[in-house]
Amino acid sequence: MEIIFATGNQHKMVEAQKALGDSFTLIMPKELGLTEDIPEDGDTLVANAIQKAEYLWNKFGKNCFADDTGLEVDALGGEPGVRTARYAGEDKGTEANMTKLLAELEKVEQAQGAAVPRTARFKTVVALIIDGHVKTFEGVLEGEIARSRSGNEGFGYDPVFIPQGYNCTLAEISLDQKNAISHRGKAMRALAEYLND
Repeated sequence: MEIIFATGNQHKMVEAQKALGDSFTLIMPKELGLTEDIPEDGDTLVANAIQKAEYLWNKFGKNCFADDTGLEVDALGGEPGVRTARYAGEDKGTEANMTKLLAELEKVEQAQGAAVPRTARFKTVVALIIDGHVKTFEGVLEGEIARSRSGNEGFGYDPVFIPQGYNCTLAEISLDQKNAISHRGKAMRALAEYLND
């Protein structure tokens, strides 16, 4: 089955294809000539994922799915949350986002005069549209924020996120290991299970 995945991120594409397996052919919007940004201005992960999927459905009328991921850090009141990808600003990138995250945690510790729990979680919501019907799936990965970056694998905040039960960051484990435990992997497996049924 051909299905459009609302991403321009090659890393996400590889992760999704691995999770879904060979019975699905994933297509990136740019392969269909879509070059503009897909809107995502909802105030929740669910709203963003649905908005992106509906945009593709309305444009192409083809089965599609979109995801949105947020990092929730308890000591920061759940930030960056829905603003995870744009935490340091609209035009900033991954490095700036991680720098801001570590600095914000440091500020909280300085204000409290002591170390604070660095517990956090990644959440991914996938919105699928098949024949015009919307269905959502969620995956969560609990963990904590490291004190500094470590590792070269993965992308996004992986170098500063230590999954629960591990003593290394997501950027220090293989893609296969990451897919087995990750928020996106869990959401994609739920999506694959549904599609295969």
